[in-house]
Order: sequence, then structure tokens, then C-alpha cells
Amino acid sequence: MRRQWGSAMRAAEQAGCVVSASRAGQPEAGPWSCSGVILSRSPGLVLCHGGIFVPFLRAGSEVLTAAGAVFLPGDSCSDDLRLHVQWAPTAAGPGGGAERGRPGLCTPQCASLEPGPPAPSRGRPLQPRLPAELLLLLSCPAFWAHFARLFGDEAAEQWRFSSAARDDEVSEDEEADQLRALGWFALLGVRLGQEKVEEERGPAMAVSPLGAVPKGAPLLVCGSPFGAFCPDIFLNTLSCGVLSNVAGPLLLTDARCLPGTEGGGVFTARPAGALVALVVAPLCWKAGEWVGFTLLCAAAPLFRAARDALRRLPLSAAALAALLPPEVGVPWGLPLRDSGPPWAAAAVLVECGTVWGSGVAVAPRLVVTCRHVSPREAARVLVRSTIPKSVAIWGRVVFATQETCPYDIAVVSLEEDLDDVPIPVPAEHFHEGIITSNTRDNNTGATYPHLNFSIPITVLQPALQQYSQTHDLGGLRELDRAAEPVRVVWRLQRPLAEAPRSKL
Repeated sequence: MRRQWGSAMRAAEQAGCVVSASRAGQPEAGPWSCSGVILSRSPGLVLCHGGIFVPFLRAGSEVLTAAGAVFLPGDSCSDDLRLHVQWAPTAAGPGGGAERGRPGLCTPQCASLEPGPPAPSRGRPLQPRLPAELLLLLSCPAFWAHFARLFGDEAAEQWRFSSAARDDEVSEDEEADQLRALGWFALLGVRLGQEKVEEERGPAMAVSPLGAVPKGAPLLVCGSPFGAFCPDIFLNTLSCGVLSNVAGPLLLTDARCLPGTEGGGVFTARPAGALVALVVAPLCWKAGEWVGFTLLCAAAPLFRAARDALRRLPLSAAALAALLPPEVGVPWGLPLRDSGPPWAAAAVLVECGTVWGSGVAVAPRLVVTCRHVSPREAARVLVRSTIPKSVAIWGRVVFATQETCPYDIAVVSLEEDLDDVPIPVPAEHFHEGIITSNTRDNNTGATYPHLNFSIPITVLQPALQQYSQTHDLGGLRELDRAAEPVRVVWRLQRPLAEAPRSKL
């Protein structure tokens, strides 16, 4: 990964930090913590997620969803709020920094809640926890508008954007607070000692304009899982993924994130180390099922909102607007540099009752999906495509493999053509075509979501071509008669070397 990302990875690590909040004199009541992005080291300026400030709001979390709520000044939180920021020194600092190696083993001192010297480590040292003050709470109005459109209808009850797992005990009030703070962020001023000012000058950061990064582009997320817990090992953990989808400033990535990475920075390789977005929600659930995407807020409109808010505050705070990183690359508002991968447009959403899944358009009126999405032949399904935008066409399942068949395949015939959808050209040699399932341990019930099975399109191509030309299902029916070696492989079992002998 270091060879692929180079300077972008170094910039991401040097911009990462952890922010913790607690009540004065009540360490047992906290701390609350999240990830953050260092905008300036001297003077110290940090942007982090706003969710950790909900317990301290004088007017309660309802103020976040009040009409016209775009920003809140720092005094919106109670006087007993205590903030601290911890980061790794830059490579130029006297401590060595991120380029000297990975963190050492976790030490007992790493979980200390009080400021003090960094825990001893043979890897990169950590700075003491530096005191900070809340300058501004802000949200991105465009993010909230898209979020409400996508998740605010009657189906919203099926979604959860809580960091906690579905089995954890989270009250309805706590979950409502987390939802209200979902798209809020905080701008912090970090108080450096005089001896730290010169040694803490880090590299300048740049922001990628909205629309400059195309769908499918690789992304690098830098956040600290579990927040302030044991930063010796968790601080500035890296995760790679792609820009999975875009709805205005609301972005999706498949990069793996964990609770505590809220507020972490998301970076791109071109320009090297440019900030693309901040993590909003590392985990989400739909209808009791875990969805492996991370919700992001684009950085460019968020910083625009921050500049507007700072200009409305007293002069001392307004001067901070000059410290916010500039946008580089394609000007804001211009279309994407390219339309993304050609195969992305062929992907469709298949809905069969309350069950939904992905599919691939292999002909203007033919879609291939999985049997567990559309298990019954003759069942009516709804197919949605993003090209043209949000088109929905009804179809009928003309074939579905048997439940015992290793090939988990269903074929849908549409009532209308999918106009303007580019049809992919099937490969003549083995390539990966359609993902069918996760790996599941039937003994423990554990699911491994990042280990998947896929069916080569070369297995399906002759049967699909036969059906397209003659509407003959004979070739597809052959899939139900898969040979035993294929069944053995899909059961993750080795074939027996010889027939078992009876003990009788």
C-alpha cells in the first residue's frame, strides 16, 4: 500500500489526531472521543466530528435540528466541558515522527485520561494530550438536504446510523441524539506551549473540490478506531477503498472503518494527500442487517460553510478563516473528469418484496442477479437503474437455480428496455462476473463480510446467450446439475481421498 500511495499516505497520517471530551472533575462520566483532522499545527486548528459534544449542549440535542441551524458558537456547550487533542509529531520534529516506524506494543499508560508524557514505545512517540477549546459547531446544509431525501421518508425506521451494534443496549434517546449530530462537525483551537510552536509546523493541506474525484476512484481513510482508547496502537489507522457512490456532498465508500473513526480524514492520491471528505458514520444497519459502507461528508462544502460561519463571529474568530485549507484541482461545481468505470452503469438494484440486492444488465431486457434475492420463478421484481436517473422497470423471474445448487443465480426478464444503459461485453476467459455471498461459519454463526464468492461469467455466458436468442431455458437448467467437484469446492470441503470404510 505504501508503494501505491506514497506521499499521500504520509500526509494522511500527519493530519490525523484524536479528540476527547470529558466533564471537569468527573472523569468517570467520560471521556467521549472521536477522530479529527489537523488543519494547522501552529497555531493549532483541528476539525473533528460533532457527536461527542451532544452531552454538553446547553439547549439539548434538539438545537441541532432546529430550523435554520447551520452553526453554533463555542459557548453553546456547558462550562464544564474539557477538551484534549493528541497527535503524532511531524517527521521534522525532535521526536522522530510518523516516518520512524509503526507504533510499538500497547502499554498500560496508553489509556491514561490525564495529560502527561507519552507512553514509552519503540515506534513513533505520541505528544501529550494538548488542551483545546471549542470554537464552532457547524453542519453542511447540502449534506443534510441529501440525507433527508435519501433516508428521511417512511423507510427511515429501517436504517440505523449508530456506532453501536444492533445488539448493544442503546436507548431511543441516545440513538436520536446520535442521528441529530450525524452531519455536525466541530472546529477546535489547540493550545500549544511556546516551546511547541516552532517544532509543530507540519505540511500544508489542500482540499479536493466537490466533483473533482470520480466515482470508483481509490480513497485512503485515516482514523483512530475506538477514539482515545489506546492510541499507541490505534492512532491514525489506515483503510483503503473506493468512492462507491455520490449524492451531492453525501459520499459512500467501501473502506472499512470502525466506531471512533467519526471525523477522520478521507484522502485521494491525486493531488497527493488532498482531503476529500470526513467520516460521518463508520457503520450503519438496514432492517437489522449490517451494511458494509461508510458514510462521508465532502470536505469542500463543509469548509465553505465553516468560512461563512467564522465571518459572522467576532473578529478574533473570523481571522481563523484564513487558516482553513484551500481547494485545489478542478473548480467547485464542474462535472466529474470522467463518468467512472463503464461497468458501473450496468449495475442495477433488484427488489423482490422486502428483499433487495444487486444485479447486472446483460441485455436491454435481461438482468442477472442472485437466487437468494429473487428465489421463485415467475415472481415479479422491480429493477432500478441510475442511468437514466432513477428509472424503475418491472420484470419477471424466468429462471432461478435450485436451493441446493452451488450456483446462486436468477435471471430476470424486463417488461421494457433499459435505455441508455451500456451493456458489458462478456469476457472470453475467466474473470470475476457476479458476487453471490459472504463466507459464513455454520458452527459459530459468524459471517466474514470481506471474503466473498463470485461466479465466472464464462460459466453463465453460453446459457445466457442461448436464452437471449431462443428463450430456451435448457442451458440455464444445466446449472442445477453441477458436477460434484464444483459442489465440493463451494462447500469449502476437500474431496475424500477414498470411500470411507465401515467399522462393522
